[in-house]
Amino acid sequence: MFVCSCFGVTDQQIKEHAAAGACTPRQIASVSKAGTDCGSCVRTIQGLLGRGACPRRTLIESGGTALAETALVDAPLSEAA
Repeated sequence: MFVCSCFGVTDQQIKEHAAAGACTPRQIASVSKAGTDCGSCVRTIQGLLGRGACPRRTLIESGGTALAETALVDAPLSEAA
């Protein structure tokens, strides 16, 4: 199915880019131009990325609390408060 008709980008191509590490609509746009013309496909791209197309997203979500705790430990005291 075509996700971006302006540049002829399919849902399969979006999933392939996501598997290669492009996990945000902006990153998808930089590798495929999808979403950079009329913008009507951006919500569809967001939906595809939110449905497990991005392996890194699953990893981040599974370790989200640990990552947040690490960020607080590494932050200066003025930022952590």
